[in-house]
Formats: sequence, structure tokens, C-alpha cells
Amino acid sequence: MTKLSQSIEDYIEHIYILSNEKGVRITDLAKRMNVSKASANDAVKRLVDMKYVTHQRYGNIFINDAGKVIAEKIIEKHRIISQFLSEVLGVSSETADKDACEIEHIISEETFEKIKDKLS
Repeated sequence: MTKLSQSIEDYIEHIYILSNEKGVRITDLAKRMNVSKASANDAVKRLVDMKYVTHQRYGNIFINDAGKVIAEKIIEKHRIISQFLSEVLGVSSETADKDACEIEHIISEETFEKIKDKLS
């Protein structure tokens, strides 16, 4: 699988979180990510081209199975990293959550697996 940019991963993650099987509107996505509707629309076009979501003009965005796999992995990384930072390093939950948002995109699979093993 091609390495995705942090921005693209963030969009996939937020579409997944917002979706609940009913689809997501560009307006809701832009608001959630604190970006303009034009920026959100551009990102969604890239995600459609990458075949992670479907979107009809002025319609809802739907995440497909390939997008769900990526989103679920990102969410798992976030959860595990946040837990590690809080429980093992004693970082406040707020800071751990914020830092996990950054780390989840750059951590190697090897390091992530070691952190997971440490928490098991």
C-alpha cells in the first residue's frame, strides 16, 4: 500500500468517524476538520481518485471497504499510542490524545507493534 499523507489519513479518519453508514456532507467534514469547504472538497476528490470513498456532486460522501481498513488502522494507532503515552509515560490524557494525532501518521509499523506488545 502506498504511504498516504497525514492530511489524506486525517480526512479518511474523520469521514469514517462521521459516517455511521449514512454518508457525510462536505460541510460537516469541513467543519469537523476546521478547513474551508473548498479544501474539504479537494481532499474528497483525491480520495475518490484513490478509490477510498465515493461522492456524487452535492451528495454525501461514503467510505468504502478500502477506506474503512485504513481508517480503522489509524484509529487503532491513535488509541494505542494515546494509551501508551498516558499509562506508561504518565502524560495527561489531553496531551496524549493531541500527541497521538501527530504520532499516528509517522510511526513505523515495527515501533507501533512494540508499543502494542508493551501494553498487552
